[in-house]
Amino acid sequence: MIVVFKYLVPKGYTGISIYPFIILNNRAILSSKTLINHEKIHLRQQLELLVVPFYLWYVLEFLIRLVHYKNWHKAYLNISFEREAYTKEFDFEYLKHRKFWSFIKYICK
Repeated sequence: MIVVFKYLVPKGYTGISIYPFIILNNRAILSSKTLINHEKIHLRQQLELLVVPFYLWYVLEFLIRLVHYKNWHKAYLNISFEREAYTKEFDFEYLKHRKFWSFIKYICK
């Protein structure tokens, strides 16, 4: 389910996935197939990890990468979940053939 509510999306971001919702910061980006696909990939990741463990892993990996890169944006872009989503966001068939826990291969890249 897609919801438009700018106050739930962190500043500097256009959308966020909080299972089972995709929350966007404005109605104009509802037509962005790429962004919606990116967020749907996150929903699949969340479902695979039973939601709460996904967020724990996400935050822990972000903190580790923040210490490593010493840069907020670079740490965010290098989280395995984000790497998978950004790499595959233009492949609109990806979720049809995506293997279980595919984000694992993006941890060490």
